[in-house]
Amino acid sequence: MRPIIFSKMDFSHSNLFGYIEDLQELTIIERPVRRSLKTPEEIERLTVDEELSDIERAVYLLSSGQDIQGTSVVANLPVLMRQNPAETLRRVLPKIREVLHVAGVEMQLTAAVSFLTVLQEESVSIHTYSHSFLHIILQNVEHRDAGVSNAWLETLLAVIEALPKETVRHEILNPLVSKAQLSQTLQSRLVSCKIMGKVANKFEAHIVKREVLPLVKSLCQDVEYEVRTCMCRQLEHVARGIGTELTKTVVLPELVELARDEGSSVRLAAFETLVNLLDMFDADDRSQTVLPLVKSFCEKSFKADESILVSLSFHLGKLCNGLYGIFTPEQHLRFLEFYKKLSTLGLQQENGHNDNQLHLQTLEQEKKYISVRKNCAYNFPAMIVFVDPKNFSLELYSIFFCLCHDPEVPVRYTMAISFFEVAKLLNSDVYTIHKELVTLLQDESLEVLDALVGHLPEILELMTNGGENSGSESKLLSIPDLIPALTTAEQRAATSLKWRTHEKLLQKYACLPHIISSDQIYYRFLHRMLTIILTNNVLPVQKAAARTLCVYLRYNRKQEQRHEVIQKLIEQLGQGKSYWNRLRFLDTCEFIMELFSKSFFCKYFFLPVLELTHDPVANVRMKLCCLLPKVKSTLKIPTDKHLLQQLELCIRKLLCQEKDKDVLTIVKRTVLELDRMEISVDAEQLEKEKQKNEGRSTNINDKMLEKKRRDSKTSSVLAKSINLSVSGSSSGTSVGKEEKKSKLVRSQSFSTQVLHPKYTNIDKCPNKSSATAYTSSVSGMGKSCMLSFSDDSFRTHSSGNSGNAAFTSSSSRNLFNSADQKNSGNKESQSRKMSIIQLVPKWEGGMGQSEEKTENQTPRSSDRKMREPETGGSNVLVR
Repeated sequence: MRPIIFSKMDFSHSNLFGYIEDLQELTIIERPVRRSLKTPEEIERLTVDEELSDIERAVYLLSSGQDIQGTSVVANLPVLMRQNPAETLRRVLPKIREVLHVAGVEMQLTAAVSFLTVLQEESVSIHTYSHSFLHIILQNVEHRDAGVSNAWLETLLAVIEALPKETVRHEILNPLVSKAQLSQTLQSRLVSCKIMGKVANKFEAHIVKREVLPLVKSLCQDVEYEVRTCMCRQLEHVARGIGTELTKTVVLPELVELARDEGSSVRLAAFETLVNLLDMFDADDRSQTVLPLVKSFCEKSFKADESILVSLSFHLGKLCNGLYGIFTPEQHLRFLEFYKKLSTLGLQQENGHNDNQLHLQTLEQEKKYISVRKNCAYNFPAMIVFVDPKNFSLELYSIFFCLCHDPEVPVRYTMAISFFEVAKLLNSDVYTIHKELVTLLQDESLEVLDALVGHLPEILELMTNGGENSGSESKLLSIPDLIPALTTAEQRAATSLKWRTHEKLLQKYACLPHIISSDQIYYRFLHRMLTIILTNNVLPVQKAAARTLCVYLRYNRKQEQRHEVIQKLIEQLGQGKSYWNRLRFLDTCEFIMELFSKSFFCKYFFLPVLELTHDPVANVRMKLCCLLPKVKSTLKIPTDKHLLQQLELCIRKLLCQEKDKDVLTIVKRTVLELDRMEISVDAEQLEKEKQKNEGRSTNINDKMLEKKRRDSKTSSVLAKSINLSVSGSSSGTSVGKEEKKSKLVRSQSFSTQVLHPKYTNIDKCPNKSSATAYTSSVSGMGKSCMLSFSDDSFRTHSSGNSGNAAFTSSSSRNLFNSADQKNSGNKESQSRKMSIIQLVPKWEGGMGQSEEKTENQTPRSSDRKMREPETGGSNVLVR
């Protein structure tokens, strides 16, 4: 219909008549819409009571409904059989059987499909099915409409495979004798032919010979060529059922006779059946019977019987290899030349020869010649086997060149599909077809490119590695013009509307690191993949490019190039202005986690991914939340402990700050999934830290042992001095008492001088947290340590003024260090220290105990209450 442009209307007679035609077409378009509307009466008739059950509704619609409603019930039959098979068989199926007698084509086709579905779903046993459904199928299999008859026949053939032999014999085979008679209709005899082929594989050979073969012979001699053709095509199934001996004596003679039939379709069927049964004939039958028939077919195909030409070209590869053992060299060469002739059929005229005949060729002949060349392309791998791959360059390369450059797309398409098979067969000589690979990659038809891309990685691998025996020079020659061909193919696919071909091509290009160098990939392909991710509008294409780019990055060993690509991915995708690019960055990170190590992802992409938790677009945050479980799986403890903390911080922020309800729902679901995940442990790192901690504990233990040894020496010296002073006191008792009183007074004064600086240091703690840590560090100390603090002041007094200064400075310096040691130290070292303190007698005033207290014990705030009776405590201890 021509468009009506009112601004440029011409009201001349001719143009006005054209406008009227356009308006009439518009009214015709609107008429079906008006006709489709239902009147209130029609709507009333189509209305069904909603309270009816499914079975009752089906019965009602089949009884009094319209055809469209009955068809709907028939289509719903498999569902009814699944829900309530007993009631469906009892009430619905009889109604369907009644309706099918007068049903239209649509309901008949629907019923055939529904009956087959019920059989495939096994809703009922096969015995019940044969009892309820088989008779309905047999009644409708000879329907006057050919399409309906074929539909029921397909259902019947499927039923025959599942039925027991006895049922097939009584219900199908016995009635078949009368159905195959000449007195029956053509449709009945055609149905009988197809049933014969199916039944022949159901029974033993002697039953087939007695009950089936007589009917087969009768149908092969039928007066109608359609029946003879149909029965001839079923002879293959019959031969498989009766075995080699009966095939040779019964089937082969029938085939020879049918091959000489006056009907071209019969001869074609006989030829194809002969080719399919080659494996069942022995060498004598092939050489004496089959080969002469094939030669006559080939000779007549160009002269009098072009109808067989297409079929002959299709089966020629199978035929040549099937008869290979009986060919003489002359016959071998003759069949090869015949194939070459078929491969160029119809091209001589296009190249300038026989120009007069070119105008005489009909369109049907052109289509036939294209089909012949297409079949030759299909059989090309078989012909390589026929001539031996070693003779390819001499015998078949010219034909291969012609087929790859054929002017018709279907021929080149078929060559592209079979290219991989050809490359495999050539093996070390695969380099000889490299130019044709480049030609097909640069083909103007994307269909050809799509067919070639399917096995492109395997083909390229054979191109670079297959020619091991051909020398390295030939392999290196395949590289220079291959890369431009690959880039051209990708650009052509990108500019077309066939995005699936483009996606497929990008996926297959991931094989290039195994084919060409990383520098060539970097400069010719890698940046192109990044451009596709940034500019293409088709999501599958972008994802394919992202994955291929990650593969290229995986095999690139140059750190500068790697870092450049990583930086571009983060800046142009992860930090891109378009939210679409940021989504693709997450897709790329998913591929990186798949292809790279966990440490690589954590090093370069972990933090950039977490930054997207602050993305302003909800879709980006939503996709990120779905990706977080995979992100967490890349972490290893304790190496990535700081990254785990960052991940937990981001999740907390999402839970607290997220306002989008959809994102928040996914966040909550993700949190539950993350909680169930177990983080992998870096065993090597753990072992290193364990060894480090063991070294620290060993050093601490060594220090404690050294202190214990030093303290024991000090206590023994003090004990000796005390014993000497006690032995000397008997000579001067009064003098000793006066000295003790003076020492007591001095101890009181020195103890007061020592303790007050300690208290001032406690009051001058820098902050509450330090004081809290300090308080908690000493909260677990035993009562013996608390009560022995007064002894420290007494022993410090005996050490003199220098000892006072040392005690004061060391206590203030080690005030918080001791708290850290208490938090991080182990219980074993604490118990050892306590045992050392308890072993030294308090009345001996040993200096070792004072040093131990100063290093490992910090005073608590509660010690202030213990300072008041300290003098008394000292007096008690001295006494």
